[in-house]
Amino acid sequence: MISPDDAKKRKEIRPVICYPNDTLPDPELSQLKEHRKGSSLVNSIITPPRQGVCFPVKSGQFFRIISSEGPQVGDLNLWAESNLNESFYSGKTRALHGSHVSTGDRLWSNFPYLRPIATITADTLDWYGIDEYGGSVHDVIGTRCDPYTNKLLSGDNYDHCCHSNLTRALAKYKNLEISDAEQYVHDVLNVFMCTGFTKDTGQYFMKASPVRPGDYLEIFAEIDLIAGLSACPGGDCSSEHSSDEASCYPLKVEIYENFSSDKLRREEPVCNSYSGCHGKPA
Repeated sequence: MISPDDAKKRKEIRPVICYPNDTLPDPELSQLKEHRKGSSLVNSIITPPRQGVCFPVKSGQFFRIISSEGPQVGDLNLWAESNLNESFYSGKTRALHGSHVSTGDRLWSNFPYLRPIATITADTLDWYGIDEYGGSVHDVIGTRCDPYTNKLLSGDNYDHCCHSNLTRALAKYKNLEISDAEQYVHDVLNVFMCTGFTKDTGQYFMKASPVRPGDYLEIFAEIDLIAGLSACPGGDCSSEHSSDEASCYPLKVEIYENFSSDKLRREEPVCNSYSGCHGKPA
């Protein structure tokens, strides 16, 4: 294909940010961190390797996802506790905050709710930044490993992809049939996963996660949540996923709550106020 005469000029046009986020509500991170100092451990959960679990996190609690025994990536789903139809929206979170999230970024719910349902308050990997390959940690660009894509590319059946792990976990937690639970499983926050896009072909890549035992991502629940976490079969995602080949480790979850009388005064985020008319005739 022959390039047009003004190809260079067209490529040199400066980009603009699609969604300037300086008008987003302030997460008041300093207050959340102060509130966290007075919090006590109220629950601890283990996600076994190549498995998934669901657990409740109440509004105002913090939950910490910890690399406990070895470098391990986790896939996180979030649902409103009272309404499975409201869930984490990775695409809009990506549009508002970037391809990878860290301390101070918020996790937003899907349409028509579109409100912050969780806020990241601490991240021991925030030092990583963006590496020479364009890779970074905690991505909201990957969709989750799943048995359908694996079947398409390899021809094999594999039932411990993160999609399947989350489906089984939600089915068990909510006493649903597998087919009913699956419709609620959605694109994830890839906790600890190091990813990006190749500069030559634009393909989604993964590389060995920098996570080490003791590292954690801590999240504040803005509303009552059900959290689903899968310990990815790819381990640290340095080579492959959707198989039993990689070394995998459990992920630990700790839930904290502040019981002091001087608790953080806050209001839960309300659902988006758009009218919902979509320009229909009056």
